[in-house]
Amino acid sequence: MTNGPLNRKLRMGLVGGGQGAFIGKVHSIAACLDNRATVVAGALSSNAERAKASAPDYDIPNSRAYGSYQELIQKELALPADQRVDFVSVTTPNHTHFEIAKAAVDAGLNIVCDKPMTFDLKQAEELASAVEKSKVVFALTHNYTGYPLVRQVREMILAGELGEIQAIRSCYIQGWLRTRLESSDQKQAAWRTDPSRSGAAGCFGDIATHAYNLARYMTGLMPAEISCHLKTFEGGRKLDDYGTAIIRFENGGLGTVTASQISHGRENDLFIEIDGTKGAIQWRQEEPNVMVLRQNGQPHRLYTRDPNAPYMTSTGRAACRLPSGHPEAFFEAFANIYAAAYESMIERSQNKSFETKNTIYPNVYDGVEGMLFIQQCVASSQHNGTWLPMKHPAIRK
Repeated sequence: MTNGPLNRKLRMGLVGGGQGAFIGKVHSIAACLDNRATVVAGALSSNAERAKASAPDYDIPNSRAYGSYQELIQKELALPADQRVDFVSVTTPNHTHFEIAKAAVDAGLNIVCDKPMTFDLKQAEELASAVEKSKVVFALTHNYTGYPLVRQVREMILAGELGEIQAIRSCYIQGWLRTRLESSDQKQAAWRTDPSRSGAAGCFGDIATHAYNLARYMTGLMPAEISCHLKTFEGGRKLDDYGTAIIRFENGGLGTVTASQISHGRENDLFIEIDGTKGAIQWRQEEPNVMVLRQNGQPHRLYTRDPNAPYMTSTGRAACRLPSGHPEAFFEAFANIYAAAYESMIERSQNKSFETKNTIYPNVYDGVEGMLFIQQCVASSQHNGTWLPMKHPAIRK
């Protein structure tokens, strides 16, 4: 699975993921799923006492359970090269991503960062410049790009099997914030609805970015302009909980992104339809091992995740771990992001050149685009849906 012998596991430093956290534990499980990495150090909470108390949950020795990310970086760099961490995973709330990732990048450490990458576009641009200067590996966990059938569709589209892509409908629908859950100080709701911690957007920053990234990843279409309407339906909430954006792509195609966190009964429904001149596909994250291909005049074709099937592309097959009929889902998709990033980390450790823009895993430039998407959606909505440009030098691939 590797480009060259490493003869050891990669050493992971985890920032965030302390007691009561969700995404930090997901990162640690995904990072270690293929037995290619191990968590050896952590700054698991902004509260030093809680950080130390959380260390046994990850089998982190007390000597490497740090009270802050600054301490983690400083003390890890003081260790011999054959002991210090190879990469740092940033799994903290949005407003802290930049300072942690930038410090690690400047120290020459590889990064895996949760999304959105930073608090705003300016920070994202600065971080991208730092990554280019330090030449570290930077992966962004838009984890839905790791599903085998998502990668299957990507390869089919790039090979021209669906013809010219003309329309994309991407939705991410949840219902968990139908009430003011944040008023009860529920941890996950509290920071996601707080502008000082979440950023300029709520629902659109949290989940619409996934829907937009999925459309871009699967089709490769470049955006030209965007128009957006955001709405806060739950009274007293400071950030949007519903919204719709329209994207004009450079090839003349149209896309829509709809996101909701106030739809009764909806759990984690990320859903995408893509219309091409030769065919159309649909894929749903809650049923990730199935993809539908439709062509006029032909029976609908159901693709299942089957690494042994002749219809699977090499990219889709490589993302599978289990035989067909054994569902692969969230953790495995997350792990595919890590696995792909490991290949680049190994190449870097061997002083080999590695791809930084056209990677199979989302990278720092996808992070810049995600922040541009949020910024332009908020600005467009504030001006009654006015069309705004979506071109940025960092995303011209």
